[in-house]
Amino acid sequence: MASSIAIDGPAGAGKSTIARMVAGELGFIYVDTGAMYRAMALYMIKKGIDAGDSGKISATCVSADITIKHENGEQVVYLNGENVNGLIRTEEVGNMASASSVNADVRRKLVELQQKLAETTSVVMDGRDIGTVVLPGADLKIYLTASVEVRADRRYRELTEKGVSCDLEAIKKDITERDYRDMHREISPLVQADDAVLVDSSEMTIKQVADRILELYRERV
Repeated sequence: MASSIAIDGPAGAGKSTIARMVAGELGFIYVDTGAMYRAMALYMIKKGIDAGDSGKISATCVSADITIKHENGEQVVYLNGENVNGLIRTEEVGNMASASSVNADVRRKLVELQQKLAETTSVVMDGRDIGTVVLPGADLKIYLTASVEVRADRRYRELTEKGVSCDLEAIKKDITERDYRDMHREISPLVQADDAVLVDSSEMTIKQVADRILELYRERV
């Protein structure tokens, strides 16, 4: 019987890092939904679809089959049977993903593929609408958040360590605006599911958050 953990929350809350740790600890597959959107974008590029042509994007997305497997300790994204890990991280794919991910038919198709994956495989999935739309029947739902100040500070330190010069106030403004967009978008806005457990990571380490989620999961299952 496949089990599932849904982790939702705003940008910069540490969802993917935590989801990967929890999945690794439980031997589940971490489903990087962003990578699935990138694989869909790659499919559009391969088919020669223009990023602005929503009609063609809608018509084309139905024939894409995207799945994620765990092989030799790494997540492998398959697009119609082809391993596309080495192809989906380019800027061109990122730009197409940004344009195609707002398409209602693309979202519907990917939700369907994500649900199909969760039916046969134990998964940890993170995003904005996993507990509300993608996996409403998840064994455990987490709403992971942190204050805007903490999220901005984390991002600032991350960029500074990479040698990127940045402005803390600008990052704070960007996060606030992104939160607003995510919470007010027409399709699948970011909301805490009624049965989700709120975990505020502002004063917690990554390990403490992962341990808390593992503890909650083991209590329930």
